[in-house]
Amino acid sequence: MEYLLDYIKVFYPLSTQAQQALKDCFERVELSKNDYLIRESQVARYMYFLEKGALRGYYILDGKEVTHWFAFENDFVTSFHSFITHTPAVENIQLIEPAVLWRISKEKLTALYNEHHEIERLVRIAYEKYYIKLEERFVNAHFKTAKELYNDLLLQRPHILERVSLGHIASYLGISQETLSRIRGRL
Repeated sequence: MEYLLDYIKVFYPLSTQAQQALKDCFERVELSKNDYLIRESQVARYMYFLEKGALRGYYILDGKEVTHWFAFENDFVTSFHSFITHTPAVENIQLIEPAVLWRISKEKLTALYNEHHEIERLVRIAYEKYYIKLEERFVNAHFKTAKELYNDLLLQRPHILERVSLGHIASYLGISQETLSRIRGRL
């Protein structure tokens, strides 16, 4: 839990009372590779902080898995639309490495908002970070070639290439594994 609190202090300081309230509400969870945080059609009831490990979010489209994001240490993760609206998720969130996470329920988080407005601000910042990543992903997918997207991964997020299978990377880039192999071969 101290790891999470130390991370939070980096981008928003909390009072001692708010920190204690968070400690009382978060629960530590350890999961194995290939476990799921949520499957499509379930309602996301928890928000998670990823202390250690990696996971991916994906959809099923025409019977194929389409990876649309990855999360690593220090990311807040959930099926955000489902979590916020209390509607069934349209995505799956699967671990691609064993993980240590901290989770908080929607109910407890809402109670914290009412009790500690600084926690509401903190979560807003987490939502903003998620939104920025989502918008960058959307813009990149519509305006960059597969080669440009791969080059961006090499330059900006090389840890993905070290920790994620080529099949998941190809899906994330919206290309086949064969096309990814050709792009890699040319570089």
